[in-house]
Amino acid sequence: MSRFRRTALAAILTVATAALPVAVGPPAPAAAALPTAAVALGDSFISGEGAGAYAPVTDLNGVAQPFPGWSAANNNAYFCHRSPNASLFKAELPGITDRFNLACSGGQPYDIANASASRAKGRQVAAQLDQLRAVGQTHDIDLVLVGLGSNNSSFTFGTVAEKCANRFIADAWTGWWEFWAYLGGPVEQKPCSDADLATAAQVNAATAETTAAVRQILTTLDQIDADGQHRIVFQDYTNPLPPELASTYWEEDSRDDTRDKFRDLGAERYAAGCPIHRASLAPGQRFSQGLGTLVSSVRSTLSAEFPTADLVYLNVQRAFDGARLCESAGSPGNALATPIRLQDGTSGVFVTSLSGYDKLDIQRIANTCGTYFQTCQESWHPSAAGHQVLGRCLTGAAATAARTVACVRSTDGTVRVS
Repeated sequence: MSRFRRTALAAILTVATAALPVAVGPPAPAAAALPTAAVALGDSFISGEGAGAYAPVTDLNGVAQPFPGWSAANNNAYFCHRSPNASLFKAELPGITDRFNLACSGGQPYDIANASASRAKGRQVAAQLDQLRAVGQTHDIDLVLVGLGSNNSSFTFGTVAEKCANRFIADAWTGWWEFWAYLGGPVEQKPCSDADLATAAQVNAATAETTAAVRQILTTLDQIDADGQHRIVFQDYTNPLPPELASTYWEEDSRDDTRDKFRDLGAERYAAGCPIHRASLAPGQRFSQGLGTLVSSVRSTLSAEFPTADLVYLNVQRAFDGARLCESAGSPGNALATPIRLQDGTSGVFVTSLSGYDKLDIQRIANTCGTYFQTCQESWHPSAAGHQVLGRCLTGAAATAARTVACVRSTDGTVRVS
């Protein structure tokens, strides 16, 4: 048979087939739309550390862990400190049905794709991506809040804060001629420098580590999101301390923090929540700004790699303006961040005043934090009121048409996102 005849026959058969009657059955039932969800991923500034009322957290064995007691191992899943007062739950998010807090205090980029328990000092929780996939099975994920980068394999926020606070306390209570030690050995008594917080090389390594982790989040969302439509908000970090302390905290008993031994001043600043050298404040501000640059860089890099993705950078570095610890008299009652608070043993009772304590008392109290980190891990984080402000920041970031927004608190307490 010639090619022309084969082609003609095929055309006839096509027409004939098209002319045959088609059986019409009842229409297939439409698939029910999944409820929408907003999800939080990342570390303590997202989980709700400092906001209290922490919920039980499901561990690697599928067991919900309630508060296990102050002397329990710090790797217990509960100490992820997921709070119903976290910013995710305080934001106004029209169209969102359910909210899921998958973040964990102390979370690192490693914990996104791996069980936190598989690294040193990690908690007994599944990889955050595995938890995200579980949400994707039952919900249409429309918003993801990501806070990641302040903890990484090079440095962590907790160790930075502990280092600078311990140096101040040691300087306030001991003379240069006295030799004594915390559990980890002698503590320096000089203010923190930039290099003490994070070197440029460490920040570069943390940026690469965080970028890789967030890339995995975006890839996973593309695989599991029901309709492929979701906004990812990258939030950076709020410094709990101001660029300068209010003058009322500069000296006490005619001694400032450049003198040898200044116990009255040390007790005053601890009570106010800001046991820190004034000379450590500027490096701390640069550290916070560096974290902001890290988060912004992650968003820029991934925006180029995922050009159709809806990615927003939320800068919250000025969200607590005028309401940081010791920024004005009356701290910590008028601050949006939690004060440094320690316990004398695993008592559950926070020491609010160090007046009258000698150096051996201070050593014992500080060592409690080192041995049982959960007794002090709430320190220098957004309080419940602070998370409420961050919720207003998230409200703006969820609705904006911009790719980069800043959340700024005005002197009258109003919060603006632009």
